[in-house]
Amino acid sequence: MTTLSIILLIMLAVMILFLIWIISTYNRLITLSNILKEAWSGIDVQLKRRYDLIPNLLETVKGYSKHEKSVFEEVTKARAQSINAHGIQEKSEAEAGLTHALKTLFAVAENYPELKANENFIALQKELAAIEDEIQLSRRYYNGTVRNYMIILTSFPSNTIARMAHFEPEVYFEISEETERKNPKINF
Repeated sequence: MTTLSIILLIMLAVMILFLIWIISTYNRLITLSNILKEAWSGIDVQLKRRYDLIPNLLETVKGYSKHEKSVFEEVTKARAQSINAHGIQEKSEAEAGLTHALKTLFAVAENYPELKANENFIALQKELAAIEDEIQLSRRYYNGTVRNYMIILTSFPSNTIARMAHFEPEVYFEISEETERKNPKINF
């Protein structure tokens, strides 16, 4: 074997390894993109469960506190905004409003001891708490998946493949700290 043929074989081997790396990186990006979609689907399912529970919760509370109309309207409006929100950022903002509205509803319920003792209300409250836990777990899983995806998307040299294949950055599903820490405002 001549020196030229050895050099050509080495170059061919390097090109094959480079091609394998490109394919591997592209497939990893595709895999993470699909996991990301699946993770968002998990959040979406939990949010739908919560949306379906809210009307029952409102009806139960309405029976005890008929003069709290503004609170019911706020929850209904926040629920509608959340259902109709498109995109992760808009959904995050809408969910923050819904979380705040639900906190206000439960703060109002505190003023009605007979409501707090109602078995239906207690069951709905427990179910909502379980759903909120599932939403938090789904959100944590989704955000971890976004983190892994973004690491590959922005790290060199895989970012070159991502840019050439038109992979787009994703955003985290976060509820603003301002909403989480804000105390509900109740008017009587």
